[in-house]
Amino acid sequence: MTKQEIINSFDPSQPGLADATIFGLPFSAEQSEIIIIPVPWEVTVSYGAGASDGPEAIREASFQVDLNHQDFPELWKLGMYLAEIPESWKTTSMAYKERAQPIIEALEDGLDVSKIPVLQADLDAINKVCCELHTDVKETVLYWMNKGKKVVLLGGDHSTPLAYYEALATQHESFGILHLDAHMDLRIAYEGFTFSHASIMYNALQIPQLSKIVQVGIRDFCEQEVDVVQSEKGRVVVYTDSDLKKETFEGKTWQQQCDAIIGELPQKVCISFDIDGMYPWYCPNTGTPVPGGFSFEQATYLFNKLAESDKEIIGFDLVEVAPGEQDDWDGNVGARMLFHMCGVLAKNSGLNVGKRIGF
Repeated sequence: MTKQEIINSFDPSQPGLADATIFGLPFSAEQSEIIIIPVPWEVTVSYGAGASDGPEAIREASFQVDLNHQDFPELWKLGMYLAEIPESWKTTSMAYKERAQPIIEALEDGLDVSKIPVLQADLDAINKVCCELHTDVKETVLYWMNKGKKVVLLGGDHSTPLAYYEALATQHESFGILHLDAHMDLRIAYEGFTFSHASIMYNALQIPQLSKIVQVGIRDFCEQEVDVVQSEKGRVVVYTDSDLKKETFEGKTWQQQCDAIIGELPQKVCISFDIDGMYPWYCPNTGTPVPGGFSFEQATYLFNKLAESDKEIIGFDLVEVAPGEQDDWDGNVGARMLFHMCGVLAKNSGLNVGKRIGF
């Protein structure tokens, strides 16, 4: 069947097809405008676990998402497809995560890993396998980009999108990152792991094409990270949660704050959304929760404003969703945020997502 024939025969008011791709959509990869690359990886997590299960939790929850989105009612017709990836990504993550834990425990005990040969050997092996995943992810992203698809990345921990940014750098001479997070993630090779989840934005700064990072919702950072921000001399702009809340308490609106945030961004923008940027009740099982944050609606409002601005959204990643043992709440929130972000990307790209539904 042609894509139009599928659209004509598919009833979006019925439950999503269990044997279909994400959101229960009936389209093939070739028929879909947006390709979602899942990266179930969490080798270097240093606190809570579960981010590697995030893509599957979001996929399962996505079948319960109503497709008639108020802002983007025709979005589903464009097609979103969860790409097939090697099973080895998940199994390798599990195996090397086990090898990482003794290293983290040794550091917490104040030991020098370089003086413990077995731990240093494991650290070297972990950095090597993370680099190999990095290469695989970049090749996968470029494969779909070269087919003319809009490509987004679904983590996994926050180390996973580095290869995605490098792929974007092959397509764009200059771009920025709008980074929503509780953490700066500017640590240098945190705990000795070159590709640590806590080092993603420091590593991203090594990409020459990355002109600016604008961080929103930050509420946890260390001295080293502050030094990195200051040394970059305006290349990293930080909106801490404390500063944003103080402004609202004194009368500044979220609309005004969003306008200021967007005004700091360069022309081309990639969104990086760590789910722990939101209030913890939206993501109670995420790996490194921090009190404070912003609401689901504040995030979607910011994204909508960005989509309607003169900026060009070139991609996004959504990371650190970790499912709970007793419920699927985190997956549910992640699936709905993913759907909204796909709508934002599509609308900003000039694709037909329909006219906003008013009542």
